[in-house]
Amino acid sequence: MAGGKMSGRQKMINLMYLVFIAMLAMNMSKEVLSAFGFVNEKLTDSNISTTEKNNQAYANLATKASDQAAKFADLNEKALKIKTYSVAFYKYLEVLKDAMTAEIEDKEDYEAMDKAVFLDEYFFKGDTFTPEGETFLAKINGHRISLLAVLGENTPFAPVIAKRFSTTDETNRDGKTIKWLDYRFKGFPLIASLTNLTQLQSDIKNTEADVISSLLGGQMESEVSMSNYSGLVKLDKNAFYPGDKVTGTVVLGRYDPNLKPSRVILNGKKYDNFKDGNVVLDLRANNVGEKDINGTIYFMENGEEVPVPFKSSYSVISKPNSPVVSADKMNVVYRGLPNPVSISLPGVPDKDVMVSAPGLKKIGSGAYIMKPEAGDEVSIKVQAKLADGSTVKTSTIFRVKDIPAAMGTVRGQYGTVRMPKSGLANTPIGAGLPDFLFDLDLEVLSFKVKVPGQLAIIVKGTKLSAAAKKALSKARRGDMINIFDIKAIIKNSSYKLKKVLPVNIELTN
Repeated sequence: MAGGKMSGRQKMINLMYLVFIAMLAMNMSKEVLSAFGFVNEKLTDSNISTTEKNNQAYANLATKASDQAAKFADLNEKALKIKTYSVAFYKYLEVLKDAMTAEIEDKEDYEAMDKAVFLDEYFFKGDTFTPEGETFLAKINGHRISLLAVLGENTPFAPVIAKRFSTTDETNRDGKTIKWLDYRFKGFPLIASLTNLTQLQSDIKNTEADVISSLLGGQMESEVSMSNYSGLVKLDKNAFYPGDKVTGTVVLGRYDPNLKPSRVILNGKKYDNFKDGNVVLDLRANNVGEKDINGTIYFMENGEEVPVPFKSSYSVISKPNSPVVSADKMNVVYRGLPNPVSISLPGVPDKDVMVSAPGLKKIGSGAYIMKPEAGDEVSIKVQAKLADGSTVKTSTIFRVKDIPAAMGTVRGQYGTVRMPKSGLANTPIGAGLPDFLFDLDLEVLSFKVKVPGQLAIIVKGTKLSAAAKKALSKARRGDMINIFDIKAIIKNSSYKLKKVLPVNIELTN
């Protein structure tokens, strides 16, 4: 088109061709710029989504660390360090991106972001880097070094982290070595560099997600490892007669020394004996018979307690070849009181033991309450069905006795009590049963007080009345004040005490 002599018309046609070609090139450039902008949008949306997922993972790990510190506290500490480094680096890049587009009114006009001036002046000064360019490189290198310091150089993520946050020199298609910062950012349109930084932010978020997933996944894989399992023998019963079949099952149970319960309820009571992930049973086999072990182990999961119930039983059997010694006169129950009685047969389940007696009530496995009323003795009859189908019957006689006489008290002391006159004036009179097997709550309703040389005075309640205090004021040191005819009741019981013995006070001043 440029050779030879051309007419004016031909020159005009050639000029139009040049303009057309230039317009095509310009359109192509704008399409590429727009494409970079769309990619930047997608990366930005992806970073927001990944951030939300990462925050949920961090929260989940923090909850697990709170629930099971021995297993997850170290992992959570590593995760928090990763998060701290990542947030700081991500914010640095975000500030840099805001500065790059600060003078652009329409942030979505990607075709206008075709200049390379900002980063060319911000990062580069001739063939060297500006302090800002050096800082940018230091941020990338520092982030890589910090992550590997937390995870260790031998972490499976080391190659990935090294590649994502590498600043090593690049080799172009001509085999020429170019500095990384020049290769990635020098002379590029603003939208391309902006997208490049957003991709770097994406690498930060994806690395966080990979690390958290790996930390949790590694712990979970360790938990389900078969090396944490052991065989558990579960017999159908824990006592057998000669000739019986020994039946039961063997199951797999997972053992984890770091899995500690938040609390344990054993047989209705709080239990605190834990060791290496085990609830260590330390019970005492008392009365002969079948005993239940049941309760609930509570574990923390997602901030809430998850109950795991358990149940078992064992039989307490008399020791062989050992003498049986009993106090024949000590089979005693007290009238009007809930006397605890334990009844069982060795190796016989509680459900197969039938017990009957007047005033007898069952309150648990092998546990009964006997509350006799009239008569001087009561017979407890027991019938049990053995494993072989046979039946045994027996009966035991218990004597029925009244509650012994109570005794008056002053300051919890019985008999003769030495104390000052001023102390007696404000000290309540009580009643008790010293050395009695039952801890009864007695309430004094009234009593009489006798001061030497004065008439006896009746007092209602537990403390001296005004009249009694007046009589007491005339007593002297060494006088014996007699508290007698004490009327008292057992709280929450209809049983009437036969008698309350007096208490004497010797005045010390």
